[in-house]
Amino acid sequence: MLDLTNVRSTLSDHYDLAPNPDLAASMSEIYAKMDRVISPADWAIYAPYVKAITEMKAKRNAVILGHNYMTPEIFHGVSDFVGDSLQLAIKATQVEADVIVQAGVHFMAETSKILSPEKTVLMPDMAAGCSLAESITAEGVEEMRAKYPGAPVVSYVNTTAEVKAASDICCTSSNAVQIVDAMESDTVIMTPDQFLAQNVANQSKKKVVFWEGSCIVHELYTADDLRAYREYDPEVKIIAHPECTPAVVAESDFTGSTSGIIKWVHDNKPAKAMLVTECSMASNIADELPEVDFAKPCNMCPFMKKISLEKILYVLHTMENQVEVEAKMAAKARLSVQAMIDLSQKLGL
Repeated sequence: MLDLTNVRSTLSDHYDLAPNPDLAASMSEIYAKMDRVISPADWAIYAPYVKAITEMKAKRNAVILGHNYMTPEIFHGVSDFVGDSLQLAIKATQVEADVIVQAGVHFMAETSKILSPEKTVLMPDMAAGCSLAESITAEGVEEMRAKYPGAPVVSYVNTTAEVKAASDICCTSSNAVQIVDAMESDTVIMTPDQFLAQNVANQSKKKVVFWEGSCIVHELYTADDLRAYREYDPEVKIIAHPECTPAVVAESDFTGSTSGIIKWVHDNKPAKAMLVTECSMASNIADELPEVDFAKPCNMCPFMKKISLEKILYVLHTMENQVEVEAKMAAKARLSVQAMIDLSQKLGL
């Protein structure tokens, strides 16, 4: 865990990070991507960090991979590539950079390291974990195999390296149904998200059995809440992530992965939209879609919010918080991730 007192002391010795309205004004092109959700005063605070990080990226030959749940100043201000966890891991293999800074949670950094072992992967805060990824271990996978002999294990990409290594294939929220349907067995084990598994089971021809894990952000939404909001505002379009309960998914107008949600809103441009997922999603696409009024209710991921401009600059400056995955485990985990990538390409996903 980073000592913020030391972080700030170190940064103040090397950078001028005082709020700077003049600098902020000179970076208006970047600010235009987020000016609906970030005030001018806040941008004057962020601008010195954005400038310093941009310079450090060039010095380190680094790129920043920003997850869709990052706050706007990170998502728009310093990220070189943005997307969901798998999109970012694949991008990590394609970029000609020596250093990758993972603006997301720890399992994402592990996945990038698994697919790009030759690159240095930095995590701005090692405490940025994931309740879902931490809900299962390799022992849990073996427990499920013992209950359902011969059934293949399809593990969500939102898992640790050890769980990926213990699985047969990975999936994302966007390809889960197709991956499960492509398994030869009539019974398929899904880990660790029980609600994603239940939503897949509702669309699949397979018998889907699952581990009882869940995401602390998405499990909080209820169907009653959505019905009440729709009664209050009948025009609103409700767009849910499949990590929500089946009851919530049934109440929604569209269900999809983070990238799928963004595409749906861009394609349909509803007058009012409620994104039933992490808070920053709406903020990050608000300036691209001024015609869409985003409803405010949302749940925040405390782990994603551990990532900040300050911490990104610090790890680029010090090269601390390097993510490592033991070689044998990484090799096994790479097989399950690559199996998903290969099958997705074969299926045209």
